[in-house]
Amino acid sequence: MVRLGPMRPSVTSGGFRAAGQQTGDRRYPVSNYPLLNLFLTMLWFFLWIMWFMLLFHVIADIFRDDHLGGWAKAGWTIFVCILPFLGIFVYLIARGHGMGERERERAQRQEQAFRSYVRDAAREPGPPNGGQDRVGELERLAGLRNHGDITEAEYQQAKSKLLAV
Repeated sequence: MVRLGPMRPSVTSGGFRAAGQQTGDRRYPVSNYPLLNLFLTMLWFFLWIMWFMLLFHVIADIFRDDHLGGWAKAGWTIFVCILPFLGIFVYLIARGHGMGERERERAQRQEQAFRSYVRDAAREPGPPNGGQDRVGELERLAGLRNHGDITEAEYQQAKSKLLAV
């Protein structure tokens, strides 16, 4: 009969075995980390990630605020970095009401800039000859031809060049 004693690690078998036990009859210890502890660890991990997101959001708000001067930005940044918990909470109490407004204004400015860029990019490019339109240029060429300043061949060449653009 095999006597099962205290568990000790076995380097060769890769697991735990009882003292004096054969390596073919392995025992594996039950984990000492219950499921509730796993959930609590995950909760603390996600809270830690949320804390860093809040910290970065507050620091970004400090630097994006146009109404704060340089010394005020430096002071808030030092306060938030030296005493992060207290600094974040004091910032949210003192200036938190305007964070949403500043973010909304920034998003509106960004949207307006995007829309104006799309309008400018979608607009048909102007004629290459200094802003005159093609019809006006054709009228001018026809007037030059009628006055005899250019020949018919020169008129046709200029007209085909203008219409090719």
